[in-house]
Amino acid sequence: MYLDNGDRNRIGTSCSKADIVIYEGTISPLPNGVPSYTVQILNTCDCSISNIHVSCGWFSSLRLISPSVFRRIFFDDCLVNDGEPLAPGEAVSFQDANSFRYPLSVTTVDCC
Repeated sequence: MYLDNGDRNRIGTSCSKADIVIYEGTISPLPNGVPSYTVQILNTCDCSISNIHVSCGWFSSLRLISPSVFRRIFFDDCLVNDGEPLAPGEAVSFQDANSFRYPLSVTTVDCC
């Protein structure tokens, strides 16, 4: 399992990108043997956080992921939850499949 805690540099007085935690874990491969992963992106802050952008390289998946949950906008820039706020304790999750895992890390957030 890969865990990204970001850094502890505060963006404001109430939250930072470090308050978004990304869990990535391996799950059963697709029937054709392609590795699969589960990803959970969790807001651990006591306030809502929006416009969560993640460093994601050339992220792509053989599994369909709703673009409102997670989508690549440009190289190394993916958007979480369509830019909408994640409430305190709220998480979004998805499963992806590719020949290798894309390490994900939070790059920017907006505190609501």
